[in-house]
Amino acid sequence: MKSNSDIQHFSSISQLTRQLGLAAMLHPLIALIDYNNVPSNTFEKGIKISLDFYKISFKNSFKGQVKYGQGYYDFEEGGLAFLKPKQVVISSPDIDSYEGYVLYFHPDFIRNYPLGTAIHQYGFFSYDVAEALFLSASEKEIITHLFHTIGNELKHHIDPFSQDILVSHIELLLNYSNRFYNRQFITRKTINHEVMATLDKLLNDYFQKDKGLQNGLPSVHYISSQLKLSQRYLSDILRSLTGLNTQQYIQDKVIEQSKDLLSSTSLSVAEIAYHLGFEHPQSFSKLFKAKTNLSPLAFRQTFN
Repeated sequence: MKSNSDIQHFSSISQLTRQLGLAAMLHPLIALIDYNNVPSNTFEKGIKISLDFYKISFKNSFKGQVKYGQGYYDFEEGGLAFLKPKQVVISSPDIDSYEGYVLYFHPDFIRNYPLGTAIHQYGFFSYDVAEALFLSASEKEIITHLFHTIGNELKHHIDPFSQDILVSHIELLLNYSNRFYNRQFITRKTINHEVMATLDKLLNDYFQKDKGLQNGLPSVHYISSQLKLSQRYLSDILRSLTGLNTQQYIQDKVIEQSKDLLSSTSLSVAEIAYHLGFEHPQSFSKLFKAKTNLSPLAFRQTFN
């Protein structure tokens, strides 16, 4: 049902399957659906949707281009997209252009298993849909097999072993996805270096235009929104290239800027701190010493 904010919210998997016009699932907390069985006019195109459960979408073929970061790229082998509960997404305008499966499972289904806690470590659940995992042909074979295995298990009558087996298959699917995302960061290094170059320019402009005085230190939210990437995806890109997450990368850039100001201007330490966006000069001094093992004044004295 729609809320006052025009978001179509689904609190249960059965509620969603009824909306899709499908027969009742055998298990109320997990369902695997073939995209071929979903009518293309189920949702109005562009509508906002929120689920109270996890969604893993496997598109094993795709006709056309897929949005990746700020660009579009051909990838005929298909891919995976992940949604966590409460994440708001916009219904796809091109559901007729792909085929595959979608797996839904409620947090309660894995709550009493180690995966119930560990699932938060799979960062791709915090990625935007546009930051999907694009699969190679060999990777697609592995994922296809896993989805078929889950589907076969769900066709059987539920017994005392069903949940244990299904949770183990979900965990295996997530671990393979972790491996394949790592491969994607490596194989798309050129694209990711372009993201980092854009980030560097964004930070340089931020400091050169004295935005720190008005807006404070550049935040991860601000940077990721300017780059049109999710915060987690941007951090994972940077970690694959530099070993640093976004917050650490920003801090290093702040220190670089402060070193330039300390060595080439007569601005006081407090003035430099405010210029960079610190609310309190003590916070700047603490960060500077943590990063350089010197106080700002001691660093400046090395140039005298």
